[in-house]
Amino acid sequence: MLQAQLDKDCIYESDEHTMALIEAVLYVTGKPIDLKTLSSLTKIKAKSKLKALIKCLIEKYKKNKSSIEIVELEDERYMMQLKPDYTQYVKKFLTKPLLSHGPLRTLSFIAFKQPINQSYVAKVRGKMAYKHIKLLLNMGLIKVEKLGRTKILKTTKLFADYFNLSQDLRTMKKELSALFEKIKKSSQSNKEKIE
Repeated sequence: MLQAQLDKDCIYESDEHTMALIEAVLYVTGKPIDLKTLSSLTKIKAKSKLKALIKCLIEKYKKNKSSIEIVELEDERYMMQLKPDYTQYVKKFLTKPLLSHGPLRTLSFIAFKQPINQSYVAKVRGKMAYKHIKLLLNMGLIKVEKLGRTKILKTTKLFADYFNLSQDLRTMKKELSALFEKIKKSSQSNKEKIE
């Protein structure tokens, strides 16, 4: 029934143009876009119609077995991204990483230990951590909450979306644990190959 509805909603030429517009904005931004923004862009006020068109796009990418996917995130937001299965093959072609090694390690530490005192992060990661924290705040990957004179650091929705992690703290920590374990095993097997 749902597929029949999707096919019915996707057959009009005007819908194809609208879907192409949605696809273009998701591609160009590289970040989550909410339904309200997509509604404004497409001039479609009916939420159900817009959601149906987005579902058509999601299905289109699934049917084509593309390395790219459109994912629905929490709070009626959508994002175009590379499927996780393809990341290992193309990461060497990235010209500029999101973060250099130091800030990435600081971000990992904050994400895994959050909520965490800024002073403790600096104690563990060293005095450069303050520069890292400033950079991460400017990028919108972490946020600061003041508790008296203490600054508490937490990750943001953007962080969870960018790294394709859950926004639920417990789930995120489990996902990070699994990711760190996978990276550890990968680096150990690389060392063994070298030796």
